[in-house]
Amino acid sequence: MNKKQLYSIHEVMGIPIAALRMSDAVQACVAFMQEPGVHLVATANAEMIMLAQQDHELAHVLRDAELVVPDGAGVLWAGEKLGFRFPERVTGADLAHELLLQSGAHDWPVYFLGGAPGVAEKAARRFSAQYGDFPVAGIHDGYFDDIEEARIIKQIRDSGARLLLVGMGVPKQEKWIYAHKQELGNLVAVGIGGVFDVMAGNLKRAPLWMQKHRLEWAYRLYLQPSRIGRMLAIPKFMVAVRKWKRETRG
Repeated sequence: MNKKQLYSIHEVMGIPIAALRMSDAVQACVAFMQEPGVHLVATANAEMIMLAQQDHELAHVLRDAELVVPDGAGVLWAGEKLGFRFPERVTGADLAHELLLQSGAHDWPVYFLGGAPGVAEKAARRFSAQYGDFPVAGIHDGYFDDIEEARIIKQIRDSGARLLLVGMGVPKQEKWIYAHKQELGNLVAVGIGGVFDVMAGNLKRAPLWMQKHRLEWAYRLYLQPSRIGRMLAIPKFMVAVRKWKRETRG
């Protein structure tokens, strides 16, 4: 697939991020599913980009990923400050939703990996009840040792999964997918953080008007005040973007 036919790619602090709409991201993933190998899709927000400045392994994974989408108001803001435009946010929750619909329509098996025990199962059941069935290749929570990990990898490969949703948090999920790319078969693997909790109904998303006005982060903070430390990445990110612009563009 020629990526340039669907979208352009812009760098934000050294991380290549696709300037595309949700429909383009879905189209790209559908094309990936018809190609051999594992295609890593990452959903980048300010926190991930800041982490990648210090975590060189994560930075390498993101630079080598098949697709990095702009998930987060901070990324859209950065594009504006750097002189280009990301058309819209492509959140992990929305992308997972759209890809599950595609999996149901095309009979593509899906493997759920991550979350607390029982959460991914609840997420799969709840999605099916609301939006229709899709083939489930397998489900496993995010807690496993090396022996169980080998079994999970074999199960994913042997199941014929075409979509792998990994909810183990950044950067663990991206590194895990990348480390096992040669073992997982032919599929699209998306790191989705805490999306299983959202799908399961354990965590509410912000009202649509807040999502459209780039305020979803504020709603998450309201629901989970303990995230205040993580939210500090946003002002630090804004300062860092301005500095990076001065240093790279004068």
